Amino acid sequence: MKVPDTILNVWNAFYDFPMETITKAWLYQQPSGSRQRSVSEMVEHRHEYGTSGNCFDLAIWLLHEFQRAGVRAHAIGHDLFAPEAHVAILAYEGEQRYLCDLGDQWISPILIDYPRGGFVEPISGFFPAAKVQINTTGSDCVVTYHRPSGKISRQSYSLDEIEYKELLRAGQHSQRLLRKPLCEMRIPFEGEIAHWEFYNWSSFLSTDSFLHNEPPANSTDEWCDRIHAHTGISRHVIAQSLGVYSRL
Repeated sequence: MKVPDTILNVWNAFYDFPMETITKAWLYQQPSGSRQRSVSEMVEHRHEYGTSGNCFDLAIWLLHEFQRAGVRAHAIGHDLFAPEAHVAILAYEGEQRYLCDLGDQWISPILIDYPRGGFVEPISGFFPAAKVQINTTGSDCVVTYHRPSGKISRQSYSLDEIEYKELLRAGQHSQRLLRKPLCEMRIPFEGEIAHWEFYNWSSFLSTDSFLHNEPPANSTDEWCDRIHAHTGISRHVIAQSLGVYSRL
């Protein structure tokens, strides 16, 4: 079940990127306003401010890099043009398909084509703090996450290709929707890779053995420091973004 190097080499270039909606709110108050950025603009912002983006940003950027590397790939997702929209990339090695979802910082690239439509048992090694089970049926794929606490959650995808123009249109729609601040990050922790998340003014760390809820921050400045420490995003960008979210 080893993921081919052709796919991992591209994926690993994004390994230390946060998935975040900080950039979305920061752009909201810029003269150019909320928009789906081009890859060149995302690269520029990454270098200057340490930002990355939401699932649309990351899928568009990842797709671009797969194409540069000569890897066959296309966008997939669900609920385009709705608040619940989510997109990822399906990459190919021959006829085998690998789910690559930078918009869900929990999971690493994983094969989705198995006999009988999925794993017999959930497996470890793809996801911090949980085991993963894949079920692929026809044009649908469901990823089930089994956490140590017994909690089970799922993410579903339509495997039908999203045409690039449609992906950009859906991205433009998503960038204009401001809901709650979110930032996810893979971080090294005691010899493993843990998952850190900031969502709606609370933050927590998930490891293979426990869930640690961090104490609430006492101010926006404190949140800026905490998010910056984990992600490297510019404090100035974070402060402007959180200011937008706090006024919603």
